Amino acid sequence: MAPLPSLRTINRIVQREGLTHRRTGRYEPSGKKYPQLPHERVNQVHQTDYVGPCYLHGPVRFYSLNSVDLATGRCAVTPVLAKAGQHTIDAIWSHWNRLGIPEHQQVDNEPVFYGSRRHPRGMGSLIRLCLAQGVEPWFIPMAEPWRNGVVEKFNDHFRGGFLRRIVMEGADELGPQSLRFEQKHNSRYRYSKLKGKTPLAVFQQSRDLIRFPDSDAAPSYPLPKPEAGRYHVVRFIRSDALLDVFGEQFSLPAEAVYEYVIATIDVARQKLVVNIDQLPVAEYDYRLR
Repeated sequence: MAPLPSLRTINRIVQREGLTHRRTGRYEPSGKKYPQLPHERVNQVHQTDYVGPCYLHGPVRFYSLNSVDLATGRCAVTPVLAKAGQHTIDAIWSHWNRLGIPEHQQVDNEPVFYGSRRHPRGMGSLIRLCLAQGVEPWFIPMAEPWRNGVVEKFNDHFRGGFLRRIVMEGADELGPQSLRFEQKHNSRYRYSKLKGKTPLAVFQQSRDLIRFPDSDAAPSYPLPKPEAGRYHVVRFIRSDALLDVFGEQFSLPAEAVYEYVIATIDVARQKLVVNIDQLPVAEYDYRLR
């Protein structure tokens, strides 16, 4: 048996191979393709997220629902005093009235967006609202907030440019001040990814058709159960080969292990179809409640 190399020799080899630097940034599974949504057209994808709880001077506590259109960088900012039910419906609806209705609405896995882990097939308010308007909701992988990276970065801008700078004395100022911040961002903020143009300038130069809600008033909670449409859950499958859809688990074939999958719920067919890179790997009956 050959003698083991000395620690000095091992250190020299490790340094030569560039293995002495600590990894920085978020973890990305090696060689795993993430199913990123294309977003070349106006309102092809909106990323949406809640910020908060936030506080004004005194006892006023609120949240801000923020949306960003990925193609133009236009934002919509709506303060709410609570994150449930009608508040979220009203906020999303107001975003659509200002930005237009998206093709895809991408969010994280907060229960306010999908419903409840006790009733994973119940289709929460956001899912029902989207499907009624022909929008496909997308839920990013759990514990991977960077998959909503555009709105997450915007949230930092919102915290620094709004929460830490704007002085408000009461809740009645929240709406006007939020709208003022939104309009300032869309008309003045310049993005390098937009070649130095403002979100509003890019939007005005676009020839994409924009669809708006047919009324200013949002639908009332509770919303009716949809009979058609699709929504999607993106997950990274680990060694147990289990797919988690809002608390309900499904066993997947071995080929899905250590891969990103898209679980698509087809409401009309009452089916859950699992795809890897657009190829189906599993299908289940999925009776919605």
